[in-house]
Amino acid sequence: MASPSKNFVLFFALIFSTINMSFAARHLLQTTMPSIPSLPTIPTLPMSLPPLPAMPTLPKVAMPPMPAIPTTLPQPTLPTLPATQPTLPTTTLPPLPSLPTMPTTQPTLPKTTLSPLPSLPTVPTTLPPMPSIPTSLPKIPSIPFLTPPPATSP
Repeated sequence: MASPSKNFVLFFALIFSTINMSFAARHLLQTTMPSIPSLPTIPTLPMSLPPLPAMPTLPKVAMPPMPAIPTTLPQPTLPTLPATQPTLPTTTLPPLPSLPTMPTTQPTLPKTTLSPLPSLPTVPTTLPPMPSIPTSLPKIPSIPFLTPPPATSP
């Protein structure tokens, strides 16, 4: 724990720095604004542009004439189809095999006997006795500097 003299020094330093900051702020608020320097002027551009150069003339080239598109195209000749369809040979298929027959009665299964299940353990229905709860609290030791001084008799 800091001693009282250290506390006093810290308190004094805090007060001094607060006063110092308030004086600095007041000084900044009371000063006049410096003058802002003027910006340099931008020269104006001329409004008329120089004339464009003359376009060169291209030499004339003679092109050959385009070929003429024929108006009628040759038509292809299609072969003639026969008037009747040819007959296909007929084939006979062998008969399908017959399906096997299923038995109508079920076979008898052997009888099995199951062993009995083991018995389950029993759950106790009574609880063990509860420990007794003390009715009086133990004496709390006294702290010497918090107790009042003993009475002095005259």
